[in-house]
Amino acid sequence: MAVTLKEVAERAGVSRSAVSRTFTDGASVSDKMRRKVEKAARELGYSPNALASSLTTGRTKLIGLVSNNFHNPIFLEVFDLFTRGLQDRGLRPLLVNLTDEVDPENSVRMLRQYSVDGVVVASSTLPPGFAKAFRDAGVPVVHSFGRSSSSPQVHVVGIDNVECGRMAARELVTRGYDKVAFLGGPEAATSTQDRHAGFMSEMEQHPHIGVNCSFADAYSFDAGRREMLRLLQSKRADAYFCGDDVLSIGVLSAILDSGLNVPEDIGIIGLNDMEMARWENIDLTTIHQPIRQIVSSSIELMVATLNEPDRYPEARIFPCSVVERGTLRPVA
Repeated sequence: MAVTLKEVAERAGVSRSAVSRTFTDGASVSDKMRRKVEKAARELGYSPNALASSLTTGRTKLIGLVSNNFHNPIFLEVFDLFTRGLQDRGLRPLLVNLTDEVDPENSVRMLRQYSVDGVVVASSTLPPGFAKAFRDAGVPVVHSFGRSSSSPQVHVVGIDNVECGRMAARELVTRGYDKVAFLGGPEAATSTQDRHAGFMSEMEQHPHIGVNCSFADAYSFDAGRREMLRLLQSKRADAYFCGDDVLSIGVLSAILDSGLNVPEDIGIIGLNDMEMARWENIDLTTIHQPIRQIVSSSIELMVATLNEPDRYPEARIFPCSVVERGTLRPVA
């Protein structure tokens, strides 16, 4: 049988309200009383009931962690970091799958049913309107991996995807490729749009280099492989910026199965620096996204917003860097 609050009160020689106050954040209780109650609780093996506590405080400590791309292995790392980081702060993550969801109001209604204290939208493909819908409903929200902006409508933590597109283009130019291409994820995704825009803006500075663009239908291995197999049936480029590591790995698979070599025949650069990119049989040259720092900063911003709901929206944008491996030819 679970130890009750009444039993702790009897062991400590205090009232039940004193025990309740001891385990309620922000409640007034003397240090002497707290020590007595905590000692009795340890001796009896008592743990406060989180649900009962939420009825008293009006705070559930539930944080909705929502995303829409569960097929991309990078989000295994993202979810691991988020769930552990939230739990370390005394918060409870509620994982929500928004795959194929197009109406943000449905998501708002669903999470309100769980009385979440806040929401983290962990997605680089959902439009800003999803996060804004939570803010408009009065729910504290942070958009992790969201679209960078100088005047965000909600808290945004992530990278400058336009600059990442420029970085990838500069790498291909520096290595002397004459025909390059952008192979992005879903064309409607904000991350795809921004990486494409940055790539093309940089390539406009080099009119002597041929440029092509295409888009996969998802950020997934199969989508990347399928699109590359299609491209190999026509005039192929010498090097591709694939707007995501998992796309790049699908592209690599298609190239090798077609009897070509990387980087001798075709070069590849990805984005994210996911764990698989470092595997010896993949060895992907890519752009490192500082995922650990993004997640940590998102949690920090969520905690601050819970304590200060009217906090002015801010954008925290982290720099990226190229990770040299084996899928691009060396700089001449």
